Amino acid sequence: MSGKLFLVGTPIGNLSDISPRTAETLAMVDFIAAEDTRVTRKLLSHLDLHKPLISYYEHNRRESAERILPRLLAGENGALVSDAGMPAISDPGEELVKLCAENGVEVITIPGPCALICALAASGLPTQRFAFEGFLAVSGRNRWARLDELRTEPRTLVLYEAPHKLIKTLTDLLKYLGDRDVALCRELTKVHEEVRRTTLSAALAYYEHEPPRGEFVLVIRGAPETQDPETTLEDGLELVAVYRSEGISLREAARRVAAETGLPKNLLYSQSLGREDR
Repeated sequence: MSGKLFLVGTPIGNLSDISPRTAETLAMVDFIAAEDTRVTRKLLSHLDLHKPLISYYEHNRRESAERILPRLLAGENGALVSDAGMPAISDPGEELVKLCAENGVEVITIPGPCALICALAASGLPTQRFAFEGFLAVSGRNRWARLDELRTEPRTLVLYEAPHKLIKTLTDLLKYLGDRDVALCRELTKVHEEVRRTTLSAALAYYEHEPPRGEFVLVIRGAPETQDPETTLEDGLELVAVYRSEGISLREAARRVAAETGLPKNLLYSQSLGREDR
């Protein structure tokens, strides 16, 4: 009879958030697969536990799974933990869960803290329907294509971001989505926890002068329901060009098209300016 894989949510900052069930599970399992064994050792030390650890992170997940699955099939129980929060949610684990499901290994979730849910609840923005995007692609075509898709998403958007990438991400969000309400949640559950409720443009101006510190969750208001999802960016740029041919200034043309289509005014302006400069 095979063992079980336990997906164990761990604290996102405050160790007091460890639940009794989390501690009991980590004490019971035969081994723990960890995103960073150094981080997990600190957690185990806090619980006064000593368990065999297997490294399981983004770049070795396939090789590690080949070591983990046979142990589970042989009857051992294992836990999967990430550095913080729930495994498989913007952290390694998805493929291991799939592999277990394919091989008849039972997977049990031990609930724990999750940064995206904490931030969403504290944001002051609509929580009934939301879209979690995790981390955006760093650069290139995938990033721009995804941002272009998100501009018409009516649900509240939730993103993760590192401090050294925050300004670039705020710049790109403002460019593609237009100026929207945003809650920037950082260092959740930690000593310097902060929720800054503002707009994308105001957030960008603030962090250009105050260097971002700590890990961020961005909660962004969704697109207006009146926005026409059939209007593409290319359609908008063509309409700007029509207004320009009538002698209207570029800034005013971008404003009019943004009002008519729901497309971001700043994006229409910058993209049209780039075309006229060619």
